[in-house]
Amino acid sequence: MYYRIIYSLIALIFVPLIASAQFTFFNPKGSFAVESSLENTDELRMPMYRNAMSSLTVSGDFVLGGTSAQKGLTPLLFTSSLSQRKLTAIKQLDDVVKGQLSIITGFTAAKSGNLFYAGTMPQAGTGLGGHIIELQISPQGQILLKDLGEPVTGQGIFAMTFNPEKNEFYGVVHPSGKFFTFNLKTGKTLIFDQTAPSEKDRETYHSFALEPEDYLGRALLIDQRGRIYGSRSINKLFCFDPANQSFSVLKDELPFVWGREAMGRIDSWVKMSDGTIYGSNSADGQLFRLDPDKQTIVNLGKPIMMPRIMAMTPGKNGMLYGVAGASPGYAHLFSYHPQKGFRDLGNPEFKMVTPGLEQGINWRGYQIASMATSQKGNYIILGENEVLSQLMVFPAEDLP
Repeated sequence: MYYRIIYSLIALIFVPLIASAQFTFFNPKGSFAVESSLENTDELRMPMYRNAMSSLTVSGDFVLGGTSAQKGLTPLLFTSSLSQRKLTAIKQLDDVVKGQLSIITGFTAAKSGNLFYAGTMPQAGTGLGGHIIELQISPQGQILLKDLGEPVTGQGIFAMTFNPEKNEFYGVVHPSGKFFTFNLKTGKTLIFDQTAPSEKDRETYHSFALEPEDYLGRALLIDQRGRIYGSRSINKLFCFDPANQSFSVLKDELPFVWGREAMGRIDSWVKMSDGTIYGSNSADGQLFRLDPDKQTIVNLGKPIMMPRIMAMTPGKNGMLYGVAGASPGYAHLFSYHPQKGFRDLGNPEFKMVTPGLEQGINWRGYQIASMATSQKGNYIILGENEVLSQLMVFPAEDLP
């Protein structure tokens, strides 16, 4: 009885605060939404059920996006002009690679400023594997797409990054969780078992009703020395050193709430301009800082009272922006600064005024899965993860 009273008091205190936060809107001066998916015009738009923006990057004036589709449909690649505030190109992935479902790895850049790479996930039950794709953005924002092949037969590419100095890709595949390297110059692929869950780990995941897409790390990061970091079972960070092709496991675990270790995995990484590395744990939506020299983790806490931090990107003057929370709750935009700490900025709501279509809709982003920073650092771009997804853009705050 005593515990019930305590829990009731906690609910009375916190539930109104959580409910209030759901209706706190972030709409700074200079923000706007780019109409990308409403099929109400002859202008260029993405069709429904294929436009969830799961990967974003920026090349000059153009935002480059990759989407996830619903089962049986093909994902899309698109560009949008920041200055013109409209889509400039849409390309179907199956024009080049058949049988794929999503592009969830994000984009990594080559040395050339308009050349990017991503990995794909195949349709379930087809026996197909994910492919590495190369994308070149023309001066007009058109997309030139090339298939670089299937690095691991029959396995999707769940997370991937690229080191342009070594011309080498590093990835984690689905559903096995194995790690691969692929050399762009030689075409040689190496596959490693060290990141795959053991039989005991899989039994633990089964007891929590978790599938590979629920426990495999969603992102990889390369540090200043060229080492690759990601998450593996259970609630651990691994480090792969390409110099000697060796793996190590960090002593510090991902920050977690007791009893929820099995759900711990990397949701997103970001490397700031000064080299500071931040990561997030999906299970409880906790932000942490990684010290690659000491191989240690500092838990920075939770921006909001919900799980997930699916995307992060640098702002100005050491500011980090991220999106916390996910379905069935609303996404919250937050910022973090080493001296100022967290700010819950609430739910982004930007005016959508397409040139020539002056409807002036206040577009609210409920589910957001991807973020990017413009090349000059002036804008932060958000990609929705909805049936009808729009790009949402706001000026990076120039706070001291």
